Amino acid sequence: MQIPAKADYAIRALLTLASTTESVSAENLAHEQGLPPKFLGAILSDLRRGGIVTSQRGAEGGFRLAKAPSEISIADVLRVLGGPMAGVRGMRPETLEYAGAATHLRDVWVAVRASLRVVLEHVSLEDIVSGNLPDGVTKFTGDPDAWHSRT
Repeated sequence: MQIPAKADYAIRALLTLASTTESVSAENLAHEQGLPPKFLGAILSDLRRGGIVTSQRGAEGGFRLAKAPSEISIADVLRVLGGPMAGVRGMRPETLEYAGAATHLRDVWVAVRASLRVVLEHVSLEDIVSGNLPDGVTKFTGDPDAWHSRT
């Protein structure tokens, strides 16, 4: 699974918002995280339409989280930005049917989706900001093999 820049940038900006109670301008969010301002502006618009952030114009304006950081999971953000997390050719894995030697491939795709959910649905913005990650994450990061890429 590739995490696109759009998702990475969105989560980084949201973590900045999660660490404050103040409204923060798009420009300040971009500066804080070293992100391209125009691209971040478009991302924040998507997040506003998706109900993740609210925005206010004016001198006291900017962006803030629409809910408490503990109520926004990484999965919520990814779904707003890109739809279902584990689609296959744009379809939900449980709707696929394969024949012959590939008959059980659907089971693999459903398992992939379930394993993503174990982490992404149970990690909130608050968990990341506080560094208090759930066991479902630390179980994986505690395995030294998880830190090595395979080609």
